[in-house]
Amino acid sequence: FPGWGSQSSKVQIHHNTWLHFPGHNLRWILTFTLLFVHVCEIAEGIVSDTQMKSRHLHLFLPAIMGFVAATVSIVYYHNIETSNFPKLLLALFLYWIMAFVTKTIKLVRYCQDGVPFSQLRFCITGIMVILYGLLMAVEINVIRVRRYVFFMNPQKVKPPEDLQDLGVRFLQPFVNLLSKATYWWMNTLIISAHKKPVDLKAIGKLPIAMRALTNYVCLKEAYEEQKKKVADQPNRSPSIWLAMYSAFGRPILLSSTFRYLADLLGFAGPLCISGIVQGFQNTTNNTNTTEKDPSNSYLSSEEFLRNVYVLAVLLFLALILQRTFLQASYYVTTETGINLRGAL
Repeated sequence: FPGWGSQSSKVQIHHNTWLHFPGHNLRWILTFTLLFVHVCEIAEGIVSDTQMKSRHLHLFLPAIMGFVAATVSIVYYHNIETSNFPKLLLALFLYWIMAFVTKTIKLVRYCQDGVPFSQLRFCITGIMVILYGLLMAVEINVIRVRRYVFFMNPQKVKPPEDLQDLGVRFLQPFVNLLSKATYWWMNTLIISAHKKPVDLKAIGKLPIAMRALTNYVCLKEAYEEQKKKVADQPNRSPSIWLAMYSAFGRPILLSSTFRYLADLLGFAGPLCISGIVQGFQNTTNNTNTTEKDPSNSYLSSEEFLRNVYVLAVLLFLALILQRTFLQASYYVTTETGINLRGAL
C-alpha cells in the first residue's frame, strides 16, 4: 500500500482502473470462489462448534482470518492495477505460496489421521489447495508475460487508447470484474443525475470498439473471409449469417452461458426452501437435541446441508448470483445487438 500510494500520484487518468494484468478475470473468479469456500469453512466450524459440549475457537477463527486475508488480497491487487506497479505483486505471490503450503500440510495430516473424503472439512481443505495453486499459477503467468522481475527487459504496457481520451466516459470494458457485475463505475454519473439533468457531454463518447465504423470493419472482414472460402465453389454464395456469427458469435455464446447459469440457479431457491421447511419440521418433532462428542469435531456434507441457517445463507447467495448472471446476460445481449445493428 505505501508503494501504491507513491505511484498513484503519477496516474492522471479519469478512470478507476488503468489496465488489466494477464489473467485478470480468472483471478477475480478464483478469489470469489475462495471467499465462498471460506464462508463454507466458517459455517462448518460454527455448526460443528455448536454441536459440541465446549467451545472450540480453532474450528472457525482461522477461516475468518483467511476470509479477511482473501478480501485484502483482492483490494491490494486492484490498487496495484490502478498504479500499474506490478512489482508489488511479489508480496501477494509469497502469500499464495505460504497459504498453499499450509493447506497442503493440513490436507496431508488429514490423510495420515484417516479422515474420510466424505467429511466436509477434508473436501474444503482439498478445494482450497486447488484454489491457492491456481492463484499461484496466475501470478507465475503475470511474471512470465509482464517480465517485471527475474527478466532483464520488462514489458512496458500503456493504458488503452480510450482511457487516454478524457471524452470517453463509458468505462464498462475497462473496470474490474466486480465493477462490471455491479456497474459500480456508474455511481458518479448516477449521483450527478440526481442533482441535474444528464446531457450528452456528461455521457461522453463511446469507446472505439463500440463505434459503428469499428463494427462495420469487423463484419466486413468476416464477410470477406466467407467470400474467400467459397471462391472455388461457383455454386455457393457467401453466407452473411456465418459472417455475423464469426464477428459477433463469441458475445452471443457468452450471453447464452450467463442465461443458462441463471436458469440453473433458479432451482436453488425451491431446494433450499424445501430443506429449510423440512429442517424446522424435524426440529419441532425432535425436541431432544444430541450433542457431539468433543473428540469427533468433523461434520459430513449431509449434516451441514441439514442446517436451516446454512440453507438460508446459500439461498441468499444463490439469488444474488442468479440476478447477477441475468443482468450480465441482458447487458451482453443488448450491447451485441447494438453493435450488430450499427455494423449492418
